[in-house]
Parts: sequence; structure tokens; C-alpha cells
Amino acid sequence: MNKLVAEFIGTFTLVLFGCGAAVIAGADIGLTGISFAFGLALIGMAYGIGPVSGCHINPAVSLGAVAAGRMEMGVAIGYIFAQVAGAIVAALVLLAIASGKADYSVAENGLGQNGWGAGYLGEYTMMAAFLFEVVATFLFVVVILGTTGAGAPSAMAGLAIGLTLVVIHLVGINITGVSVNPARSFGPALFAGATALSQVWLFIIAPIIGGVLAGIVFRSGVLDGEA
Repeated sequence: MNKLVAEFIGTFTLVLFGCGAAVIAGADIGLTGISFAFGLALIGMAYGIGPVSGCHINPAVSLGAVAAGRMEMGVAIGYIFAQVAGAIVAALVLLAIASGKADYSVAENGLGQNGWGAGYLGEYTMMAAFLFEVVATFLFVVVILGTTGAGAPSAMAGLAIGLTLVVIHLVGINITGVSVNPARSFGPALFAGATALSQVWLFIIAPIIGGVLAGIVFRSGVLDGEA
């Protein structure tokens, strides 16, 4: 139960401060600031809850760990429920806070939801969005599995993982808003309207594919440091 509470809190923090940076402060801090908000939130949680649950706070990471042979599927399912719950509650809290501003409208200002196509940021195609999310999640989970594996300098893992999330956002915000995390996408999509809900499937499937592929690579021994 401690692990599930940690995963709930960690995902809540990531979504509230990452998406919150976009919704509340985006005009002031820009894409760079939003990128660092996501990465710094992850770094904080990595050191805060990492010793408790490993700080997955991302279904793609948990399923990648299963594919790598580092986690049982039954445990991963519990993690995923906690992560999704944390993301939903965070999105609801963010909506309540943002709605305290007189000129805020979720239809106009959004909730940090992911997307693609006409009217969304850089207006990239669905295929470009899918490819980016698969590749970015694959590389993200490679960093996570590599920095938390046996023999890795564990004290630096949280920093390496968080900075990787920063650079993924620096490149990808204009493409999809950056998911690489199905829970992070699902929470805001629930409250952001029909378009976000109709597109959220991509941000569930593509990150899972990328995360599982990274796990398979590690399980195969291709990236075994002792090979």
C-alpha cells in the first residue's frame, strides 16, 4: 500500500505542476519553462518517493519494467491504477485552481492535454505524433532502466531521468505537448473536452509500445553493461 500511495502522490505532482505550468504560467515561462517544470517535478519525486516505490509514476515505465523482467505484472497493474488515479485527481485540482481566474475557460485555455492536428500547437500529423511518442518513450525508458540497473550510480538516477524528460519536452511540446506517459495524458483529457478524449488513445498506445520495447531490449541483454 505504501508503494501505491507513493505512485499516486508522484503522478499527482507531475501532472499538477507540469500541466499547471502550461495552463497557469505558460505565457510567462514559455516552452522552456514548461519543459523544466515537468523535469524538475520528476526529479523531486524521484528522490522523494524513489526509495518507496521506485518512482515509476508512469504506466509505460511500469510495463517497461515488466518487459525487462524487473517487475511482476500483478504489481504493475496496482501501480498503474494508482498512477491513473493520481493523474485524474491532479487534473481535477488544476481545473479547480485555474477556474479561479475570471477569464479562464477550459475550452479556450485547455488543461495541458496532449493532441495533434489542426488547431493544436505545431499542427503535426497523427503519424508524426505517434512516431514521436513511441521513440521518445523508448529512449526515456532506456534511460530509466539503465540508470536504475545493477551497477549504475543510483544517486544520479533521478537527475539523469528528470533531465531526459526536460529535453524530450524541449523537442516535443510543439508536436504533441509531450505525453510519454499514458496517465499524464488520460487525467487532463477527461476534463479537457471531446477532442482531447478522442485523441487520448494515441497517448496510451504509443508510450506503452515505446516503454515495452525498451524493456525487451534490456531483457535481451543488448544493453547489458557486463556483456
